[in-house]
Amino acid sequence: MDISIILIGALIVIIASGLRVVKQYERGVIFFLGKCKGVRGPGLIFVVPIFETITKVTMRTVTMAIPSQKIITKDNVSIDIAAVAYYHVVDPEKSVLSIEDVFSAVNQISQTTVRNVVGQFQLDQLLSQTVDINLQIKNVIDSHTEPWGAEVTAVEIKDITLPDNMQRAMAKEAEAERERRAKIVAAEGEFQAAEKLGQAADLISKHPVALQLRTLQTMAEISVEKNSTIIFPAQFMTTVAEAVKMIKGDN
Repeated sequence: MDISIILIGALIVIIASGLRVVKQYERGVIFFLGKCKGVRGPGLIFVVPIFETITKVTMRTVTMAIPSQKIITKDNVSIDIAAVAYYHVVDPEKSVLSIEDVFSAVNQISQTTVRNVVGQFQLDQLLSQTVDINLQIKNVIDSHTEPWGAEVTAVEIKDITLPDNMQRAMAKEAEAERERRAKIVAAEGEFQAAEKLGQAADLISKHPVALQLRTLQTMAEISVEKNSTIIFPAQFMTTVAEAVKMIKGDN
């Protein structure tokens, strides 16, 4: 009786020691006497004690910061670039059998790829074609990680540090560009104003009275400001003289 109780107790302990809980975002790679027997989980699984071992692999997306890299662009500008990569394991068996440490391997290949790809572009291209460069980096890294059972979903350049002298040069270039645009806009405004004034002159030349009406309107606007001095245009004085002469002739 005592022996049976001991055996039952030992059996319960053995069974309990073989129970494993694999979470929803994990998978368990099973080895039987060192040989891979497949993937199990998620949920409650049983591993034969002594004969089987389990290696858990997370299937969640991993956010991996790519340390700042000192890179020389194609036009010989030294810059520092920091990026971030997102990847997840799609084949747990490969991620355990093909590579020792997936995270470390992806990190190292990401740093190398960022240096190699960015070095093929000029600084202006790097600043204006960031989306295309990110996609190219992602595709290169993904081609290396595919045999490891990992898939890279995105790579984003998050920080570009330029030398101080280059920042000053770019600031001067931007300032000169804005000044050029301002001068063009001002010139276009002068051109349009000249066109309108020419059209107004042509219209007034056909209707001389319009010029006098405009003169009177201007004088009325000046009088509102309570100015002590009013300047009469020469044309207006000529018109007044003509009007006086006409009145004298009628008399």
